[in-house]
Amino acid sequence: MLLSNLETVPGHHIRQQLDVVYGSTVRSKHVGRDLLAGLKNIVGGELTAYTELLEESRQEAMNRMIEKARAMGANAVVGIRFSTSNIAQGASELFVYGTAVIVEPMQRIPDPFSA
Repeated sequence: MLLSNLETVPGHHIRQQLDVVYGSTVRSKHVGRDLLAGLKNIVGGELTAYTELLEESRQEAMNRMIEKARAMGANAVVGIRFSTSNIAQGASELFVYGTAVIVEPMQRIPDPFSA
């Protein structure tokens, strides 16, 4: 599956636009991670537990979007965007969406000046 945050896939022609596809996941903070993050806030630095949680959330939402695109017969998703929102105290949704399309490689025109 080709993925692009552009409206096209470089080097490819969009043969057919199918539909909007999306994926989402809702995650809550872990109490243990919260305690460690609170301590880290005092001394400064990256909150690696939250970085990992966000990365897992992104990947899960992307996988769900890709599966919906595959089910439609798409071989690419263009115009990919991410959004987040708070659902409840300590729980957030990560939402990803784009347009499922069928693409084909562009034909290369030979350069008449190359030897």
